[in-house]
Amino acid sequence: MSAHDAAVRALVDCEDIRDLARRYAHHVWRNELEELAELFAPDGEMDPGTRPPIRGRAALLAGFREMLAAGTFLPFVQQHIVELDGDTATGTCYIDLRAEVDGESMIGAGWYGDRYTRTTEGWRIQSRKLTLRFFVPLRDGWAKK
Repeated sequence: MSAHDAAVRALVDCEDIRDLARRYAHHVWRNELEELAELFAPDGEMDPGTRPPIRGRAALLAGFREMLAAGTFLPFVQQHIVELDGDTATGTCYIDLRAEVDGESMIGAGWYGDRYTRTTEGWRIQSRKLTLRFFVPLRDGWAKK
């Protein structure tokens, strides 16, 4: 592969991976849970930070149903950093989160720490760990008083 072809492939790979994060947020917004689970590799894993990690698409689907039933979640993702390594990659993308839980407006911020793998279906999330710096009622704010 020429240097030019390798550079183009790297750009396409990065864009495909970044699209996973955008699609993840999109499917959460729309509560499209089957599509959400399909963004993961068949043995993919999600660590939401509030319960033990969930592994495998069927378990992910069940876990998303349970977790997202707790309210309405509206994530915004940005600042996505991707490090390619052949058919695998790592990445970090930051999240601003708006939510409604038990009738309460919530606000949060943090990041996803991701590992990706190229599959026959294209790039998929191999593992995703959510780290929230804060997730608090909007009326309380996040600054220490």
